[in-house]
Amino acid sequence: MLDARQRLAPVVLDSPCPYSESLSALTGCHLHLKLENLQPTGSFKVRGSSNKIQQLSDTERAAGVITASAGNHAQGVAYAAAQCGIQATVVMPETAPLAKIQGTRALGATIELHGEGFDDASARARQLAEQTGAIFIHAFDDPQVIAGQGTAGLEILEQTPELDAVIVPVGGGGLIGGIALALSERQPRPRIIGVQAAQMPAMCRSLETGNILALPHANTIADGIAVARVGEHTFPLVRRYVDDLVTVTEEELASALMVLLEREKTLAEGAGVAGFAALYNNRIDGLRGKRVVIVISGGNIDMTALAKILERGLEKDGRLTELKVVVPDKPGGIADMSAVVAGQGANILHISQNRSFTEVRLGEAEVDMVLETRGGTHAQTIIDALRKNGYEVK
Repeated sequence: MLDARQRLAPVVLDSPCPYSESLSALTGCHLHLKLENLQPTGSFKVRGSSNKIQQLSDTERAAGVITASAGNHAQGVAYAAAQCGIQATVVMPETAPLAKIQGTRALGATIELHGEGFDDASARARQLAEQTGAIFIHAFDDPQVIAGQGTAGLEILEQTPELDAVIVPVGGGGLIGGIALALSERQPRPRIIGVQAAQMPAMCRSLETGNILALPHANTIADGIAVARVGEHTFPLVRRYVDDLVTVTEEELASALMVLLEREKTLAEGAGVAGFAALYNNRIDGLRGKRVVIVISGGNIDMTALAKILERGLEKDGRLTELKVVVPDKPGGIADMSAVVAGQGANILHISQNRSFTEVRLGEAEVDMVLETRGGTHAQTIIDALRKNGYEVK
């Protein structure tokens, strides 16, 4: 791994690991963020792909490289191949975010879209490798890739010498496996905590049974860690060195992404924010007052997806609230009700009226509103005010 770090020095950023005063106050621990979203390709994946590709022989380089990825590894391989003058082909799922497709293409790789998720794309990439003779670069299940990812752990040791815990997003296990190896000789060894999307908890389920399991594909905003089957090399590393593994919901990911952007001015993708989502939503015990590093593993997010995620985050935070209110079906009925809402300092973003297909009585109408509020407490104040003025709120 020390050799990998020296090998990567010209092409990979020693990413910063700053202390966050605002997030430390919010979470109750002394929190540092390892900002892998600042890498040349926007994620940690450039470490492993560069370490692997730089060690190929001249014959292997002439054959070209091929890989499968939901996006971040694709850009890492494309970038590393371009640095070495090697032709790269990338198979990406048809559901890959547009930002990652465009980013990979801009780095000179040939792209093929195939299948619903990473595992479909991986099977297609292996098929093409057999047909063309290109060298397959696995996204996580390769010792040289794992060693490259682990260089982030070596940097963490230097940047935060006094450390109690590291929180790492987990998909196939390459990043947490490499970081765990890098930290394994540290005494006292910091607690190593992995975080998966609840929609795709392949590592969690595999550890529970003691065997590698393949899960059916499921959609998640954390597409970068949506792996159905973990690696043969990574699974034993996680089983041996990782202390805890937790999951986070889609709503928790969305809320954490919003908080990180708003409080820290740091843009992360769904997978990249998984570690902070677990801490922010109290999924991890025993860290109050501790010195913690969270790896923000990537920041490649599609702007359309970002808008949807932020909306969901605002909803979970209580700053977007949907109410159904029964009003008199008469001129000025909606205006009177809206005045009560305005009097509580809320902004109506959307409003619609429905007389049919509801259970309201004749002479009444149901009004559906989306409100911009200051949080859950403010939303409840609005509901109380409406009821005090005689309105039925559903």
